[in-house]
Amino acid sequence: MPRSIWNGTIAVGLVAVPIKLYSATESKTVSFHEVHAKDGARVEHRRFCSKDDDEVPYEEVVKGFEVAPGEFVVLDKDEIAAAAGERSKVIDVEACVCVDDVDPVFFDKTYYVGPGDEGEAPYRVLHAALDKTGRAALGRFTFHNREYLAAIRPLGGILVLHTVRFADEVVAPDDIEVRRPSTRPGDREVEMAARLVESMHEDFEPSAYEDQHREAVLAMIARKAKGETIEAPEEAPAEDTPDLMAALQASLDAHGGRRRRKKARS
Repeated sequence: MPRSIWNGTIAVGLVAVPIKLYSATESKTVSFHEVHAKDGARVEHRRFCSKDDDEVPYEEVVKGFEVAPGEFVVLDKDEIAAAAGERSKVIDVEACVCVDDVDPVFFDKTYYVGPGDEGEAPYRVLHAALDKTGRAALGRFTFHNREYLAAIRPLGGILVLHTVRFADEVVAPDDIEVRRPSTRPGDREVEMAARLVESMHEDFEPSAYEDQHREAVLAMIARKAKGETIEAPEEAPAEDTPDLMAALQASLDAHGGRRRRKKARS
């Protein structure tokens, strides 16, 4: 059973809700090691001091912040932890906002929130209150030696916590050099595109989507381990869409046929 990764308290006014955080996601990325192409041996990365060129043992490595070229202020773990102050284990709720008002671009990581010791009663009340009002509780907390803004909301029968990026961490669309369309789309094109979108509507089922690239990489590794020669396929040229209306109609027809076949199989 997964263990909690952070224990603390949600403070809503004078109400204290003891909680425990659990990881809600895990990476399934295929990991590669660096190896020497000549003999296939693992490549090691060692730490060397830039001053005396000696290898530095891990236990002698500390964290330093550069305040001037070549000049560092060193902080140990206790000093970094002290920056969080006395409320390092408390999430102070500063506001409750409508869940739909938080654009997904601000969400970072997600954690499950469980009740802490002797915290089931206030936990249930907080969950019910947020669920009834459609709100998310916003607060700050210190985790892994940095401050996060957190949005706590109900998900089914439990609470979840999203770490939320601060405003200065999100790039504004106006700061990106994106070519803006010079003309508005025609009404018929928009109507047909909307029909295509509507025809593709399905209820979201997470289990219906799998990482096909990861499976392909693992299959390729298995093939190469057996001695097969892997050749990269030729990249297909990008197709232009000279007649947008014809492409929209063809997409509608093709998707309608797929949908009918899918219903026939179910």
